[in-house]
Amino acid sequence: MNELENCPNCGKLFIRALRGVCNNCFSEVENKFKTVHNFIRRRENRMATVDEVHEATEVKKDLIYQFIREGRILLAQFPNLGFPCEKCGTFIKEGRICESCRKELRSGLDQLSKESAFQDRQKQREREKIQTYHSLEDRIKRGR
Repeated sequence: MNELENCPNCGKLFIRALRGVCNNCFSEVENKFKTVHNFIRRRENRMATVDEVHEATEVKKDLIYQFIREGRILLAQFPNLGFPCEKCGTFIKEGRICESCRKELRSGLDQLSKESAFQDRQKQREREKIQTYHSLEDRIKRGR
């Protein structure tokens, strides 16, 4: 269902349907995309870096990174373009984090999983140790 919201870019009210911004801001972003795309499409600019594209088109780097992340600019055709890893800032061509950060994250998750399994085993051992034994003497005292 469509909702009435304020545009995160300009603050104007708009009905949020397919886009997260108002029509004016969407048109502005599309024009910037066309500017970037037309620049890098030219043969002499296909090896341009993000900094060079930014300088030539005056489009913010974050917006260029957004175009790349959305798949609107195909990195296979432009080998010097990329975007920063969300954790360390290393330039990458796919995903959200670089391979070394991914390995570090996996290592941390594996360690956490091992610690959790160890704690579960410890709790199980504690439960096994705690057993109640009743002697005959206890039954006699209770009158059985």
